[in-house]
Amino acid sequence: MQNSPSELINVSELRTGMFVELELGWMAHPFPTGSFRISSDKQIETIRGLGLKQVRYVPAKSDLGQEDLPSPSAVAQDAAQAQASEREFRKRRAALIVAQQRSLRDCEQKFGLAQQQYRQVREQVLEQPLVVRDQCLAMIAGFIAVMACDGESAIRLLSENVGERTAMHPVNVTVMSLLLGKAMGLAGPDLLDLGVAAFLHDIGKLQLLPRVRYFEDSFSIDDFKQYQEHVNKGVAMANRMQLSEGALMAMAQHHELMDGSGFPMRPAGGELTLPGRILALINRYDNLCNPVRLATALTPHEALSLLFSQQKARYDNVALSAFIRMMGVYPPGSAVQLIDGRFALVVSVNSARPLKPRVIVHEPSVPKHEALILDLENQPGIGIRRSLKPANLPADALDYLGPRQRIAYFFENSGPAPLDGGQEEGQG
Repeated sequence: MQNSPSELINVSELRTGMFVELELGWMAHPFPTGSFRISSDKQIETIRGLGLKQVRYVPAKSDLGQEDLPSPSAVAQDAAQAQASEREFRKRRAALIVAQQRSLRDCEQKFGLAQQQYRQVREQVLEQPLVVRDQCLAMIAGFIAVMACDGESAIRLLSENVGERTAMHPVNVTVMSLLLGKAMGLAGPDLLDLGVAAFLHDIGKLQLLPRVRYFEDSFSIDDFKQYQEHVNKGVAMANRMQLSEGALMAMAQHHELMDGSGFPMRPAGGELTLPGRILALINRYDNLCNPVRLATALTPHEALSLLFSQQKARYDNVALSAFIRMMGVYPPGSAVQLIDGRFALVVSVNSARPLKPRVIVHEPSVPKHEALILDLENQPGIGIRRSLKPANLPADALDYLGPRQRIAYFFENSGPAPLDGGQEEGQG
């Protein structure tokens, strides 16, 4: 059975009797279904209030021949139905806001615990290396177990103030490395080695002078040589922790590059292990987004673009392609403009929908603490036009969306987004 022909009309042309199809997710409007015949002016007002410029109209299912006004009883029935639908809509929305906030709090709590674990590593690793090793292995094994649950793990943007940079960086690198390693087929001991190496890759900086712990463009040759020593010092500390050979190799290679321009050993690209290649790529990405001096920070979209367009020869091409698939063209933390002109912040993405991430949209009529996540995968009429620097957002959108100066990530199950498309009418 073929669908009846339809056409797009401006919302100003809507009339009672028209059969319309709203190309919106089930939670984006208050009607019981997205396809129905308009029976009252109240429904027209509601449709116009959705912010749509056009709607799809089905002439064959419409009844425009009746010029008589609906009966009082029909009007009352429509009003009662509209009120009931609006109550149900508000109830569902409130429940989804609670669930959305709970999920974010859960991610941020786990991220905070991981940062706390890293601070303990810094305090205890010199005196209790084996205790620290066991604690780190247990934490990484726990992460891997959660990622192994049913469904994909999506990468999730966290709030601005989730911690200080020295502990944020190793947790960020660990989360992204594990997700990428899993996407590239690492499992078991290899994935565990990657996670532990990612978490501890900078531990050797504890034995550097504070002024050379974090790379600066202004470093002298001597400063840079001292900075490079953090790799060997970190491997020496990892040896005292009796880490596996795989973890030691990844730590030793986290600044090595495929074109031989890295440090400290500069082996040929083919000699680098897969965990080492992954760790080098993720470490660079996070340093681009979260440099010591925020003035030099790139947006997540800019960082990916730089790695792909200008630094491709430095990194494993298979790992880089898999990373772009995992992060999406617009990684979490990207400020974007949608094709309908609205502004949004990307908050979550997974490899199944690289061009259709989940976003928070600037909606002035909705308080920002009540803004729901919109899954663009389930919004066929909405896409992303371009990525923007936060400074290029209008002032009201900048305040509403609050793009992060520091980018922090964790992972969450990629189940249905709070605002999704549901099932289309007539589909199972």
